[in-house]
Amino acid sequence: MASVDIGRSRWRTTVVVVAPVVLLAVFVAHPYLSGRLPNDAGVAEAVAAGPTQWGAVHLATTVASGLIILAFLAVRSYLREAGEDRFSTLGVPFVVIGSTLFAFLPGMEFAPLAAAEMGATTMEIEATQEALASWFLLVLVTGALAFAIGVFGFARSISIVTVGSRGLTRVVVAALIVMAVSRFVPLAAVQFYVQGVAVIVALWPLAYAMRTQAAPYATG
Repeated sequence: MASVDIGRSRWRTTVVVVAPVVLLAVFVAHPYLSGRLPNDAGVAEAVAAGPTQWGAVHLATTVASGLIILAFLAVRSYLREAGEDRFSTLGVPFVVIGSTLFAFLPGMEFAPLAAAEMGATTMEIEATQEALASWFLLVLVTGALAFAIGVFGFARSISIVTVGSRGLTRVVVAALIVMAVSRFVPLAAVQFYVQGVAVIVALWPLAYAMRTQAAPYATG
């Protein structure tokens, strides 16, 4: 029984450490898109300049999004041991839906890659991406809203238990809120870098708490 608990603890800690690293690495590797998003012209230029990089980064983004789901499931398991079932239970399905829709976005950005592979010009690639703009925005906003509801549920859950220390708990809660809000900001610097750093700031302290504290304890 003890070996099972140790194995489960290691699995949880590992996925909570690895998931944000993969997500940040994907964001850093993504070609930078200047100005307000969606930037169809910037997408076309990036695809034309490096179609292989574009395809690899977007494939990796779907994997990273799946890892984020696993990380939140690991956090949910940890919080459940403290008896916090209400808000984390509410948060799980919304995090899963939001992350799934986020993973769907890279799939939509394979359309300009397909156009480039067929020998389309930069203007034609841009037109291909522009044709998807309304659907892209709908998926982006819907996914961001669902993810925010889920993350706020986790933030509330963590705020009523202590993970590591009160100070660490405040840092985690603040970073979770920044992570959720960043998905609504139509700027690449925020979508990629602010969100990527916020995920690490939110999840790494939780991984540390999982490693050093058998279970969080309720504070109220």
